[in-house]
Amino acid sequence: MKAEFWMMLGVGVFFVFVTPVYWVLSGDPTGTTALVMTLLLCFMLALYLGFVAQQVNPRPEDRKDGDIIDGAGELGFFPPFSWWPLWCALVFGTLMLGIVVGWWLFLLALPFGAIVVVGWVFEYYRGVHAH
Repeated sequence: MKAEFWMMLGVGVFFVFVTPVYWVLSGDPTGTTALVMTLLLCFMLALYLGFVAQQVNPRPEDRKDGDIIDGAGELGFFPPFSWWPLWCALVFGTLMLGIVVGWWLFLLALPFGAIVVVGWVFEYYRGVHAH
């Protein structure tokens, strides 16, 4: 976590220097506000990562004496191929199109959205990949 902390802190410091330059050269309040919010977000994330880095055991890449072999083993669960994100994106697109075109399309896509979300959430409770 320490590497991520220093990276986000460096990005935040970059925006500290870029934001006033942007304000002076452009005079655009909207872009300057966006840059200020970005630098605050970088510092907030760096603060969080700094606290987490102090509370968890150091990862092999955070230790000075860490070797490549220390990172060996199972890294976690990675889901196999799934069709549910495609259907979820199509239904979400239809829902957004329904807001633009007409509420009838939104209401027509809403039950499909519920089915797709439930299917994606419970994907690993049925079929080949059931736990």
